[in-house]
Amino acid sequence: MLKTNQENRWQGVIRRAGTVVAAWLAGGLLVVGVLLASGALGGGSSTTELTTVERAADTTPVADTTDGGTTAAEALYESTSPGVVEIKATISGSSTESQSSPFGEAEGYGESPEGFGQEPGRGSEGFGREPESSESSATGSGFIVDEEGTVVTAAHVVDEASSVKVILRDGIVRSAEVLGVDDATDLAVIRFDPEGVELHPLELGDSSELKVGASVAAIGAPFEYAWSFSTGIVSGLDRTIEAPNGFTVSHAIQTDAAVNPGNSGGPLIDSEGKVIGVVDQIATDGSADQSSGVGFAVPSNLVAAELEQLEAGETVEHAYLGVSTGTATEGTAGAQVADVVQGSPAAEAGLRQGDVIMALGEETIASTEDLVAAIAGREPGETVTLEVRRDGQATALKVTLRAQPAEAGVNG
Repeated sequence: MLKTNQENRWQGVIRRAGTVVAAWLAGGLLVVGVLLASGALGGGSSTTELTTVERAADTTPVADTTDGGTTAAEALYESTSPGVVEIKATISGSSTESQSSPFGEAEGYGESPEGFGQEPGRGSEGFGREPESSESSATGSGFIVDEEGTVVTAAHVVDEASSVKVILRDGIVRSAEVLGVDDATDLAVIRFDPEGVELHPLELGDSSELKVGASVAAIGAPFEYAWSFSTGIVSGLDRTIEAPNGFTVSHAIQTDAAVNPGNSGGPLIDSEGKVIGVVDQIATDGSADQSSGVGFAVPSNLVAAELEQLEAGETVEHAYLGVSTGTATEGTAGAQVADVVQGSPAAEAGLRQGDVIMALGEETIASTEDLVAAIAGREPGETVTLEVRRDGQATALKVTLRAQPAEAGVNG
């Protein structure tokens, strides 16, 4: 695995779980890179509020034996794997400029719009495509959601693709059309002609009902080993991960189920066979481009909230405040403003560097992650009150949220 200079700079790296093979015309050198991942629902015509519902976690290991002698894992795989597809996307006409880390860099707290929640010294890499390549191919996964051949996958698997093919478990290969892409949540919807194909759509579950410790499984094409199956548990909830456009996806699911390059866009499935997440990222220490036991998935409720718009090819809008934040001083709750984007709603409302945001509307803000989630639950055009602590004094600021720019760092 060749690494770029940028990869070598980071000690802690969040990587997308897709693969990219760049075909070098000079010398025929093949370079395999690892894709990053992420997104953030900040509004749109349909918004699903993601809250944790208390319930007993399903901690029954999926490998337990059923009455018929078949393990639960075997039964789960047989019932869900026909609904999973391998995706091959070709990206043509790449240039040196377009291939250079399209996501930018996030280093420390002062670089993250609405606060990425990353620790100083951690960051994100670009697609891993080497410069001067004229064509590259991305391999990822996806899952069928209806009888019309509609497939949900990760945006970074099909972004800028000139052609997309899906491979079904029975070996059938079909060309697919990209219907909609949202780089703010790293979600995409594609569709293939289902004529003559027996489809096995997977059902979306309610990710807001998840509990840490619940059993989950991932099906995908790690390192192009299609329909590979791995099991694990939900390791954490309400994580924040970086989106392809540089903003943040809230309510991400952390899992220890093994996910690797090629799993991107594939389903994270609960013990009932419902999709509760879209596999998206891997956390590594920068030394290996493979599973570290810390993987992330975009929650299924984001898929449910955006699916209709993406199928229709519509642009999904997300609310935007225009600040980068970090955790407040130790022992003090709130999200501390590290920087305010010039011309942003935050700037217009009078928010300043050093302010500590304590509440947004009726929602208490105890951390950067809380602020990300609170903004994600709003829509562009909403006016909300920010409760801010400034120089030890409490103050209230009214701010009208706008639509998120196409990329972080660009005024909206």
